[in-house]
Amino acid sequence: MKFKLYFAPGACSFVPHAMLQIAGADFEPVMVKLHKGEQNSPEYHAINPRGQVPVLVVNPESESPVALTQIVAIISYLNDVFPSAQFLPIEPLAKARAMSTLAWMNNTVHPTFTHIFMPQKFTDNATIHGDLGAFNRKLYAAQLAELNAMVEAKNAREALYLLGSKLSPIDLYCLTLTRWGGMAGVDPTTHNAALWGHIQMVAAHPAVAEVVARERLQLNVYQPS
Repeated sequence: MKFKLYFAPGACSFVPHAMLQIAGADFEPVMVKLHKGEQNSPEYHAINPRGQVPVLVVNPESESPVALTQIVAIISYLNDVFPSAQFLPIEPLAKARAMSTLAWMNNTVHPTFTHIFMPQKFTDNATIHGDLGAFNRKLYAAQLAELNAMVEAKNAREALYLLGSKLSPIDLYCLTLTRWGGMAGVDPTTHNAALWGHIQMVAAHPAVAEVVARERLQLNVYQPS
């Protein structure tokens, strides 16, 4: 089975990008330059009318390729297609709890950052963009602290990764969200020490390191104001 992944460097598409690399999948990574508006082009809208990344195209060279969107759905699909990677637990309750954390990352933490970085998506009243950003920076800092607490709990039970001995999409999403924290004014080297140490370990995984290099990512993007 072959795949084509449309990704943007540093976006949440990093998660399935790394999963495909970890699984040893036969896939073609295709970069979408969000800063150049490529997601709004007619060509990209033909793939995903919502103009978002990631998009995972299944069997792209076949007569009937299937484009799968939304990160939680893509994560669930890759977990099922590559069972040997053990991305998520097999036991139903443990899997549901993992999916609950992923959903929270995607539907709560992620949009909080979007309110900071792109307030224009939520209101065309430019006079309140600054207030939106300031309010959501506080929320985002608290959410990163919650992720840090998850890592501290993982460390206390002497687990290697957040779900145990296997690298999971939760660990990968942590890396993405922590990077964004730097853009939101949270210095990872002085806040959330456990989380910062964890994502450095995740980034050192050989397959993840390949994706970090391909996307040309810097883990700490914090710059003092």
